[in-house]
Amino acid sequence: MPIVTIQQFPRELAQKRELARRITQAFAEVYAVPAESVQVFFSEVDGESWAKAGVMGCDRSGAQG
Repeated sequence: MPIVTIQQFPRELAQKRELARRITQAFAEVYAVPAESVQVFFSEVDGESWAKAGVMGCDRSGAQG
């Protein structure tokens, strides 16, 4: 059973639904497994929980990168 974990900044539910659908479809086609066996986990990280180059995300303009 394929398990996909995505770490990202918060996104809209509709975007996550579409991404999960496409990832599931790709795994089902390429790995020849039933779509029901593919699991997708989203782990969303807010700006207070990450840093880049020593600067917290919440202290960056745009806070996405």
